[in-house]
Amino acid sequence: MHFLALVALSLLLIASATIAVTFGPADISPTEVWTTILHHLALVPESPVSRLRDAIVWDLRLPRVIAAMGVGAGLALAGAVMQALTRNPLADPYLLGLSSGAALGAVTLVVMGFALLVPVGAFIGSLAALGLALLIAQLLGGATPVRAILAGISISALASAMTSFIIFWSATGDSYREILSWLMGSLSGSGWVDAGLAMSLLLCAPIMLVSARGLDAFAFGDKSAASLGVDVARLRWTLLGASALLTGVMVAIGGAIGFVGLVVPHAVRLAVGSRHGKLLPLSMLVGAIFMLWADTMARTLFDPRELPVGIVTALVGAPAFLLILMRFRRVT
Repeated sequence: MHFLALVALSLLLIASATIAVTFGPADISPTEVWTTILHHLALVPESPVSRLRDAIVWDLRLPRVIAAMGVGAGLALAGAVMQALTRNPLADPYLLGLSSGAALGAVTLVVMGFALLVPVGAFIGSLAALGLALLIAQLLGGATPVRAILAGISISALASAMTSFIIFWSATGDSYREILSWLMGSLSGSGWVDAGLAMSLLLCAPIMLVSARGLDAFAFGDKSAASLGVDVARLRWTLLGASALLTGVMVAIGGAIGFVGLVVPHAVRLAVGSRHGKLLPLSMLVGAIFMLWADTMARTLFDPRELPVGIVTALVGAPAFLLILMRFRRVT
């Protein structure tokens, strides 16, 4: 059953990506999409697709589709891991102040006139927020999960206040629009660099996937997990670090996109149960599909105007989360 679900979702993801590339002002067929891809991979020597249509597929639409899939998969995976590590069903990838720190780093560079370096600023800001949260937790008597979460909440509030102050004091005109678009979450302008960064989740994902049994043990508490042979402290901080790194990259690419890391793991858990050997890979696939279609809706519903994708994920994710909560109430 697990294998069949993986295969079915993988095929659905490939089909969804193909269809998503065809969406837009220029009428592109699925055949042209795959012909272009195979040509650039040197599997087809000559392509019948015109240079203009080739550029639309390869340079404009395909990198954004891949970036959307990577961001969705990464946020869903990080959310599932954070919920397991903290035993908190409301945990998401931004729990330790990562999104607020990333926003502060990004906004600072925009108002300084370095808009092209926004992803770098966001990544540095997210890691700085994580480091500061863990340092505060350590100074409070030891970096336990509860202290780390509380420190992350305080860092998030501080970074949000500083971001608001910078916007109020310095942002005008184009910089204000760039900041607002990033804060709402947007994959507009994503290129192959962003797509490559999004696929960096392939570096973090194996660490999380091979820890599935350890995460199952966390459900019974730290002492029970330790009695089952799990090195609790080492596993927890390894996975926290991997989740933070993964989230920092995803936020740097798409901004603060909410609800993906919160809703998707809950939806998958409701369908297949809480065993992380199933939950983690299926969450990645569902997150990629969800984010792909959310971004496709964002760029096509009101063409030529484009919605920030964070608005779409919130409009879809909030009602979906309420339905999941009602389902859980009936089950329990």
